[in-house]
Amino acid sequence: MADQMKLTVIIPVYNEKHTILEVIRRVKDVQINKEIIVVDDGSTDGTREMIKNYKKFDGIKFVFHEKNCGKGSAIKTGLKFATGDVTIIQDADLEQEPSNYTEMLDCIIHDSCDAVFGSRLLSWGFDFNIRYLANLCLALTTSILYRCNLSDVMTGYKMIKTSILRELDLKSNGFNIETEIAAKLLKKKIRMKEIPITYRPRSYTEGKKIRFRDSFGIIWALVKNRLTSS
Repeated sequence: MADQMKLTVIIPVYNEKHTILEVIRRVKDVQINKEIIVVDDGSTDGTREMIKNYKKFDGIKFVFHEKNCGKGSAIKTGLKFATGDVTIIQDADLEQEPSNYTEMLDCIIHDSCDAVFGSRLLSWGFDFNIRYLANLCLALTTSILYRCNLSDVMTGYKMIKTSILRELDLKSNGFNIETEIAAKLLKKKIRMKEIPITYRPRSYTEGKKIRFRDSFGIIWALVKNRLTSS
């Protein structure tokens, strides 16, 4: 049933030369009706040259930022080219597995959802490291502010009907795009569902990009969107 809808996969990438080709391969291997849009956000480690020179990417749309503008900026750029009924963001770091697309898309088709979040916390188990606890605290903050039951606000796997995603009028350029999306969906009372996903967290030595300093913008996006009227 998942092939009844066309899925747009936006892959924002910044300095991921060790994983980007494998991510694209895994996305291509998912047997659903889809388009792939890769947005290189000003990579300087050879990622840009690697994907420009790779010849097996027939049918994939590539967009290149001249300088690094942030994950949110890359997502907004990719959204301009999206033609699918539904859009999902695929990070270029191999933390999340594209084989989850089919189940998420089935939720939109069969459960009449407008958005499906792939929750890492529902599948993370009881590994209480600092990142797990930080995401848990963020989920609690979201629940208090928006009177909802959302376990994973920062998940990269947010599958949303493209028309609705465009209506959110996204402003964030950095990692706070994740909380802005969640906050605006919650405020609009969009029909949402969470399902557990396959997740392999990587360390900072492996190239993890998000840092503690990003947490201030992430939390502020939650608060600001709660206080604003739009």
